[in-house]
Amino acid sequence: MKKILLASVVSLALFGCANDTEEYIEAPLPEQQADLRDFDGDGVINARDKCPTTPKGARVNNVGCEELIEVSQEQTLKILFENDSAEVNPVFSGQIQGMAEFLKQYPETSIEIQGFASNPGDREYNLELSRNRALFVQDKLIGFGVEANRVTIIGYGEDDVEDDTPTDEALERRVEATVVGFKGDFIKEWTIFTKLPK
Repeated sequence: MKKILLASVVSLALFGCANDTEEYIEAPLPEQQADLRDFDGDGVINARDKCPTTPKGARVNNVGCEELIEVSQEQTLKILFENDSAEVNPVFSGQIQGMAEFLKQYPETSIEIQGFASNPGDREYNLELSRNRALFVQDKLIGFGVEANRVTIIGYGEDDVEDDTPTDEALERRVEATVVGFKGDFIKEWTIFTKLPK
């Protein structure tokens, strides 16, 4: 046994390793990115995040973008007038203010105010009266802080009016408008760390 071991050591010393004549080549290091930071805290690292400013609490997809839903809301305005008058009764101020607040909440919307008149009287006069009614309401909205360029008016006069009774006539002396506001909102993600309001 000692003879075999001694022979192995002698042969190793005499002949050496087969690779002694070649230069040693170091193994290449892999190019790794160790940056695991997540600036917007959405659970997707910056290197993969295509939406780096995700709102807090938003549900995100694999590339860190929030999922949006479209929210819509409708607001209606209907104001009645006395016969042969364009003055807005103070009882309708709350309704006009509510419309102004709605327009502020949805800044991308605009409003068309439509004025109407009842049949009695001259046709041209009623057209002008219906326009003046719409103008008065426009002025009130602007007074509540709505930008003038978001409000247009149109006077329909007594067009498309079929007055049958004094009640019908009263309902035709009006200004009306309907606005639908749209805005995107993100889907919120609930986790075990979500705090409920107290």
